Amino acid sequence: MATTDRRTATLALAHALSAAEHGLPVIPLSANKLPALRSPHRDESPSSDCRGACGRPGHGVHDATTDPAAVRALFAAAPWATGYGIACGRAPHHLIGIDLDVDTTGRTDSVAALQHLALQHLFTLPPSVTVLTPSGGRHIWLSGPPGVAVPNSAGRLAPGIDIRGAGGYLVGPGSVTAHGTYRLVPGTGNLPPAPCPSALLHLLTPPARPRRQDDHPDRGRGLIQFVLAADEGQRNTRLFWAACRAYEHGFGDALADALTRAAVSTGLPDHEARATIASAARLTTRRAVGGRDRLG
Repeated sequence: MATTDRRTATLALAHALSAAEHGLPVIPLSANKLPALRSPHRDESPSSDCRGACGRPGHGVHDATTDPAAVRALFAAAPWATGYGIACGRAPHHLIGIDLDVDTTGRTDSVAALQHLALQHLFTLPPSVTVLTPSGGRHIWLSGPPGVAVPNSAGRLAPGIDIRGAGGYLVGPGSVTAHGTYRLVPGTGNLPPAPCPSALLHLLTPPARPRRQDDHPDRGRGLIQFVLAADEGQRNTRLFWAACRAYEHGFGDALADALTRAAVSTGLPDHEARATIASAARLTTRRAVGGRDRLG
């Protein structure tokens, strides 16, 4: 590796460790802004739904961590990394990224569009961390409330405005890409991510699923107790089994947060618990669809 490349990789690790120290989960990125580590399941057929439960690196944003030793291990496995990504939607900041793109044709103005939304919906963006992108755009960092999952979107809020939420990531300041370097707007680096205004948060989140008449808080209590009783070697297996049963009986979404809390209380990391529940949801959905196809 050339001296310049080594220096870039060293700086990327230093920036990532600094971000992790401030509670921001990070992963190494290549110069194309994609996760630097390839999936360990890339040669498997059929493709795996694993999101890190196997314990090997290469699961993209699901590898993101604030643990310094784990950050160093990820970068050691990807010495070609020139930048780092910051996972959105994760505790403690529950980061939301407002990505204001630059349209070189001049047909759209993302900054003006955001200002129009602010006037229309009566909110003001507070001072917050802001990152300049190599193209001239900017990323505004906001924090969301716990328990609210903001979905990723591109242009849904307004033309030229992309949203990075749960399951997404932002390129961290100091990262070097094929198109240039991401830099903090002067004066914003020492600011914490500002709370997302409630009116804007309302625009970013999908409407709540209507509560079904049979959604009763007591439903699933036995499944929660089953997860709580898990020993160290059983935590993931018990959680997956319980989540599958909940989704099969139609109240998986309603029980997901409670199952997550139960799993976390046994020592399972929050992101791993949510990934396991998501896998159970996908599996039971495929089974249901397959069953309908056979019956038809």
